[in-house]
Amino acid sequence: MVTNMWDSAMFLSTLTPKFYVALTGTSSLISGLILIFEWWYFRKYGTSFIEQVSLNHISPWIGGGDNGDNGSGSNSTSSNNPNNVSECKVWRNPLNLYRGAEYQRFYWATNKEPLTYYDMNLSAQDHQTFFTCEADAGKAEYEIMQTAWRERNPMVRIKAAHKALETNAECAPAYILLAEEEATTITEAEKILKQALKVAETNYRKSQQMQHQGSIMEAQHRRDTNVLIYIKRRLAMCARKLGKLKEAVKMFRDLTKEVPPIMNVLNIHENLIEALLEMQAFADVQAVLAKYDDISLPKSATICYTAALLKARVVADKFSPDVASKRGLTTAEMAAVEAIHRAVEFNPHVPKYLLEMKPLILPPEHVLKRGDSEAIAYAFFHLPHWKNMEGALNLLHCTWEGTFRMLPYPLERGHLFYPYPTCTECADRELLPSFHEVSVYPKKELPFFIIFTAGLCSFTALLALLTHQYPDTMGCAAKSVLSWLSLPVYYIYEKVEGLLPNNLLQQFSKV
Repeated sequence: MVTNMWDSAMFLSTLTPKFYVALTGTSSLISGLILIFEWWYFRKYGTSFIEQVSLNHISPWIGGGDNGDNGSGSNSTSSNNPNNVSECKVWRNPLNLYRGAEYQRFYWATNKEPLTYYDMNLSAQDHQTFFTCEADAGKAEYEIMQTAWRERNPMVRIKAAHKALETNAECAPAYILLAEEEATTITEAEKILKQALKVAETNYRKSQQMQHQGSIMEAQHRRDTNVLIYIKRRLAMCARKLGKLKEAVKMFRDLTKEVPPIMNVLNIHENLIEALLEMQAFADVQAVLAKYDDISLPKSATICYTAALLKARVVADKFSPDVASKRGLTTAEMAAVEAIHRAVEFNPHVPKYLLEMKPLILPPEHVLKRGDSEAIAYAFFHLPHWKNMEGALNLLHCTWEGTFRMLPYPLERGHLFYPYPTCTECADRELLPSFHEVSVYPKKELPFFIIFTAGLCSFTALLALLTHQYPDTMGCAAKSVLSWLSLPVYYIYEKVEGLLPNNLLQQFSKV
């Protein structure tokens, strides 16, 4: 054994500095590649690739399957929760902008795409669901529009809409597409939508008379109803954008009385709330909240944060954190703080946008409730209302972080809502443009594997550089390190040799 160790030492002493340079350089390159891949995977999916492989594939092999399950118990609990499914569902943004009049103008100014293909594909699916039916078979104009909704190129979609109108001037979906994408101003979009409204009302009356003549006619009437409601809603949004608030509020109120299935998707009450806040009709806003802020109805950032804003309005102008810390919170102040905590628990991303700690971008056409996309959509339209309320942002600034003290483990257990869903980050990355830094909650620390790989890469690179510059010195240092590491081994060997008989060691050596 001593001879073998001596041979190993002789072999290491004969190695040239070039070998050490090549060895450390290669290990540094491999470590760097691993680091780059780990960093990219963490940025894209929010988790460590090595950690995932270790927990999901390696741990079961070495008997660690039970521990792995316990470690991810919070995630499995929240994902198995039936109420979590609806929270991870992607919803249509009730206040989505016009592509031609707003999104396209942003692209012209910045040369950045404000919408992702995933988001636009969801909109295409929505339009096909809302504006097509079985009765369209054999009708050239509607078949053209069915294809147009699926086109990626906006110019191709616009040409298809014009072709559909040339085929039949009473094709309301074609007018909708032109208002959404060809019109470059809100006024122009409103003009096209008014033409569409006349056509849609005519088609609605025709199909209403024949809706009981079979399932196909019933489907056509349902489609015509969807088209009519969609046009009215977009017209009301045009009126809101053009400052015709009373007209917009009246149209939104009329639409909230409708009961077709499309109303569950459009969430028009959120449009109504925003318009009423602009009018500062706070009593009317409270009445709308009383109807929709119900335990049996799905929540949204608009519902929760508007309720907090109305309660903050009572105390915000006189609120002082120094005074409140000395005398304690009054009943009204406590109600406002609790409302803010409730809103922050539902969507913790909103305060950073309202407090302008993060830059706002144009909201997407679809949002994920409790996610960053919903926070952007809410703050984009409601930030002026918080600014107009004296002291409201100050109260929010002083109290919103207190929510997290009540939620030490938000993925495992919530306070007023279900645990925070784990699916929001991945979905938001698909919905939001690449130039936006997605907000992540709870904030994830950089995985140990990335830190370890970065340290290993830096250390081996430093060794390679030093060996290349000072080969003799590094060779002596390597021999010294090897001699130090071998000392405990020699010591243990000598002790064992002294304790055991010589013949036993000879028997071991033969084996």
